[in-house]
Amino acid sequence: MAKEKKPVSSQSNQDIAPFSGINYILFAVGLIIITVGWFLLRAGHISISPIMLILGYCVVIPVAIILKPRGKKENL
Repeated sequence: MAKEKKPVSSQSNQDIAPFSGINYILFAVGLIIITVGWFLLRAGHISISPIMLILGYCVVIPVAIILKPRGKKENL
């Protein structure tokens, strides 16, 4: 006879949202920084636009993906 496996926790992985509100806000801020950087690059501001693009692509967007809320624990 095969035994049925019981779930480890009461919540399944589908019930837990991977991102919180702060993640979405940071992602939106990153997109705004990148968009402004591209417009500044188009306008000819070649000193500030690369800084904004690197900040958006290499700092803000990765932080928005990696950051986990303090009260949330990962159940694996």
